[in-house]
Amino acid sequence: MHALVVAATAFGITFLAELPDKSLFASLVLSTRYRPLPVWAGAAAGFTVHVAIAVTAGQLLTLLPHRVLSSLVAFLFLAGSAYLLISSLRSGRDPQGADAARQGGRPPSFSRIAATAFGIIFLSEWGDITQVTTANLAARYADPVAVGVGAALGLWAVTAVAVSIGAKSLSLIPMTWVQRITGCILLAFGLFSAVQAIKA
Repeated sequence: MHALVVAATAFGITFLAELPDKSLFASLVLSTRYRPLPVWAGAAAGFTVHVAIAVTAGQLLTLLPHRVLSSLVAFLFLAGSAYLLISSLRSGRDPQGADAARQGGRPPSFSRIAATAFGIIFLSEWGDITQVTTANLAARYADPVAVGVGAALGLWAVTAVAVSIGAKSLSLIPMTWVQRITGCILLAFGLFSAVQAIKA
């Protein structure tokens, strides 16, 4: 039961954090130019690699003394919360060219589209808020597999939303509110971790 709760927590936080992220719009733009399935497959593979890296980094953090670890996790959660809340005040609603027209001519192969999506997601996710959050969750809980599975499923689900709903439908979603909700969730995790660091 604990593993399911951890996986569900990782899924929910990652899903919400990725909604207003640049990677969602990258997947969305690619799906306006190419077939959705290979875009999803390539993006999902890129996200999976980053989740594995983040979970490994989070497990390395657990080697630190408990008070130092709790303080670091609290700081990273609070920094992520501040980033999202400040971004929600600045962000507009333009999905960065998401209405680009599909390319004409001979359609590229499944593997070429997937490789393109993989490369874009892999390069754009380094140091991203979801990667940092996944590392934090892996450091916070003693179940890296559950964190990794939950985070990966959350990222896959966001990518599925991006490639299936399309730019015009996503423009109706108030992304600033998604950022604010996610920021408040990370703030709560940060405060909880800070209290644990103080009590340690």
